[in-house]
Amino acid sequence: MKYGVVLPLSGIDGDLERLVEYARIAEDAGWDGVFLEDYIVYWGEHNITYDPWLALTAIALRTQHIELGITVTPLPSRLPWKLAREAITLDHISHGRLILGFGLGDAQDHHFGEVANEKQRATMLDEGLEILAGLMSGQPYSHQGTYYTINEVTFNPQPVQRPRIPIWIGGWWPRKAPALRAARWDGFCPAKLPDAQGDGSLKPHDIQAIRDFISTNRTGDAPFDITAAGHSAMGDRAKARAQIEPFEAAGATWWGEFILPEPGESAQALARIKQGPPRD
Repeated sequence: MKYGVVLPLSGIDGDLERLVEYARIAEDAGWDGVFLEDYIVYWGEHNITYDPWLALTAIALRTQHIELGITVTPLPSRLPWKLAREAITLDHISHGRLILGFGLGDAQDHHFGEVANEKQRATMLDEGLEILAGLMSGQPYSHQGTYYTINEVTFNPQPVQRPRIPIWIGGWWPRKAPALRAARWDGFCPAKLPDAQGDGSLKPHDIQAIRDFISTNRTGDAPFDITAAGHSAMGDRAKARAQIEPFEAAGATWWGEFILPEPGESAQALARIKQGPPRD
């Protein structure tokens, strides 16, 4: 299992430089990845929002080996060809450390007259993913679809990673459509729909069910990632490890540690990062 920290798109107490510094410290502390969400307007009381692509670029320039991910970009709200160019550039800047996560997007981010219908956004997402893969191939590519048209073009350079940058899909479980979409790509970042008691936290049995569903619907034997995320025990590595082990046993390949401090909690968040991942 790999371990990543999920940092806030609003910076640390609103400070972007401190966000970059926390990511650098995470690398020094032994974490495997740093992940940002992608919003135009970030959730939270003050709505402070930085661009995740530029923030990850700054992090890439301050780190050496930690993987960099976005979980997840609302692809229907972006131009796929512009995003492809940005992603390829960041993959080169980071020397092949980028992971791309995509989804439909949250309703809270629909401020700008975008398509809101989920079925339409799903079609746009699938078309956009096809376009991304085509443009990252380094081969001549054209597309005639429902929402996008591309006359033949070749994108160079190709990404550092081959055959392309890994693509993860985010979505709600136990809805099957997002997991089925993810099975066609490289990973799944599930969130849990609240149950009858209002509990929306993923459990190990959810990860097991996701793994079984993906295995049934996936062709080929290429590696596939499944993420679990939450807050592990602070100050007790053994307790944190015991908390995460059932997720690993169920099939999760990544654990995302939420480091999303409220104002005044940045010191505690930094201490959790310095504690490092709960490896064996």
